[in-house]
Amino acid sequence: MSQSIYFETVNDYNQFNNHETLHPLVSVIDFSKAHKRTGSKMYFNLYCIFLKDVKCGDLKYGRATYDYQEGTLVFVSPGQVVDVENKIDKYQPLGHGLVFHPDLIKGTSLGKGISEYGFFGYQTNEALHLSAKEQQMVLEMFADIQFELSRSVDKHSKKVITSNIELFLNLCDRFYDRQFITRENVNKGI
Repeated sequence: MSQSIYFETVNDYNQFNNHETLHPLVSVIDFSKAHKRTGSKMYFNLYCIFLKDVKCGDLKYGRATYDYQEGTLVFVSPGQVVDVENKIDKYQPLGHGLVFHPDLIKGTSLGKGISEYGFFGYQTNEALHLSAKEQQMVLEMFADIQFELSRSVDKHSKKVITSNIELFLNLCDRFYDRQFITRENVNKGI
């Protein structure tokens, strides 16, 4: 029987992954803290970016199966459904993620420009495959956001956090462009 899970809040997702909630609207996840589990169908009311280090089964994203391997980034936006098709074998989640609620970016430059990041849409059927250097950059960006989350909240917190997320997404745009230019050149050579 297929298990369905709904993530309405950052706290919901943190609890699912055995994580403390430092901020109600944003979290950096270390999946190694999560308990072993089987695949499930997940409904998100959050923005999520996953850098997973384990193959946990094929991901069904929208109507298509996602081109997903270790060392790839997966992007999910509110209202989307991700289905891990292997619902039998237990696995230990590994990797890192960033989740944030849409309320975090309301009234910010990121909130105004979030629709420009096409990789949050179902129509993107190719995962972002990262080089080792790019993976390190992603982890450094997650660490910067985590550092800000561990500080006491002040009047600058939201701006600093959303600016870091926006910078991170701009880097992901660069990574996607590199990936498709590289693949276009490979295809031209064939």
